[in-house]
Amino acid sequence: MDIYRCFVGESRQQTYHARLTFFLLIIFSCGAGLIHSACLLQVLAIYIFMIKAILFDYGGTLDTAARHWFHVLYEGYVHAGCSITADQFRPAYVYAERALARNHYIRPTDDFFALLQKKVSIEVEYLLHNKVLKLSKGLEHYKLIESVALYCEAYARRHVKAAAPLLSRYSQKFHVVMVSNFYGNLSHILQTYGIAHNFDHVIESAVVGVRKPDPSIYRLAIESVGVGAADCVVVGDSYTKDILPASLLGCETVWFKGEEWESVTRDESLPTHVITSLSELYKYY
Repeated sequence: MDIYRCFVGESRQQTYHARLTFFLLIIFSCGAGLIHSACLLQVLAIYIFMIKAILFDYGGTLDTAARHWFHVLYEGYVHAGCSITADQFRPAYVYAERALARNHYIRPTDDFFALLQKKVSIEVEYLLHNKVLKLSKGLEHYKLIESVALYCEAYARRHVKAAAPLLSRYSQKFHVVMVSNFYGNLSHILQTYGIAHNFDHVIESAVVGVRKPDPSIYRLAIESVGVGAADCVVVGDSYTKDILPASLLGCETVWFKGEEWESVTRDESLPTHVITSLSELYKYY
């Protein structure tokens, strides 16, 4: 079976003609008595039903290990010495997200630290305007923004670095596509973190004009690598934005279960698999 797995395991490089050649070779070998019929069925089953593409979410999946960014940012404020509650911070987080979605504050060449500085600036302005935040003595406006941004950038960098070996391994076996609701600078961020080469394509909402949970964004990703939905597995931390739309298209799904925006009971029978660490993917693919 090692020989056959060599053929099967190179799906990222296989073209239509290579797959046809492989199929004909197996049929010829069976006819010539070189392969037992039971072995043939096993090989064909692996080939026909194997996954050919993995579609990864980015924010909350690769950069925080399934912690919603609300929690990471709030943690950054606490680390900087701010005495606000999570409930007080929540409206500021929503306000900043909507502001970034409506306006072109983020440039395609912004790295993640620059993005965070802009995002945190909007949050701080909201908190100060609504008299939620009172800066302690010695903690100036700009120092708070820098402190929170530095904390969160370091957090993301650690998790992306930890995910890099997994991405490298899968890029040798499958098509790997990034599918993310992001601000227009995701390709640059992937470059700065040294993982861009692992992705065949980056399907980013701000670039393609469609956002999750619209299944169309996943359809674009599937079409970009020329496979069927059933040949793809979607890996994401958001049940509503990743798992539900991908399931509607007929993809296999892996829900990276962690700390969500809010505590909600989910139907865990819908995802193909549920994991609590990225390394668990190795058990299935």
